[in-house]
Amino acid sequence: MKKHHISGLSKALLLLISLLFVGALFVPMWQIQLEAPQYPEGLVLRLYANKIGGDVDIINGLNHYIGMATLHTENFPEFRILPYVFGLFSLVSAALIFLSNRKYILIFGLVYVLFIALAAVDFYRWNYQYGHNLDPNAAIKVPGMAYQPPLIGYKQLLNFAAYSIPDTGGWMLTLAFVFITLVLVKEYKFTPKQAL
Repeated sequence: MKKHHISGLSKALLLLISLLFVGALFVPMWQIQLEAPQYPEGLVLRLYANKIGGDVDIINGLNHYIGMATLHTENFPEFRILPYVFGLFSLVSAALIFLSNRKYILIFGLVYVLFIALAAVDFYRWNYQYGHNLDPNAAIKVPGMAYQPPLIGYKQLLNFAAYSIPDTGGWMLTLAFVFITLVLVKEYKFTPKQAL
């Protein structure tokens, strides 16, 4: 049976995917924007692959009044792991160019989808913990109120409007997913059946 070698277009997309994973290490992946009358310019929390950035000190000060734990990069083991995960994804993407086997690309695509699902669950989990596990001795207490930001989209939290949306790195990772999908469609839909 004839061995299938992936197309030049697929190899070019795999190279771009590899570069996107590297690029995502240097820009914020996600942002949570907070808007309120007393902060007309808004506040933003930026999540990188290896740290928390943005207006962290101001947000931590506000969180203290409602009993939320303060946010510190060292409290999240994900920030120690993610750079290695992205580096590995980048190396695998580059290796797939030389392996030139669509089955390996399919496996890589499935692993990436699993990673996205696990990352979403993990993000929701720590949002939930920070929004619900409140200090009972906090200065401001609203019975039954939780302060969990949305996983994605908009939510009103007291007088703050919270927006949780992808940042530059998040869009790069989304683009990597789109390119992986395009490679798989190209290699499985537009190649002869006998080419395995």
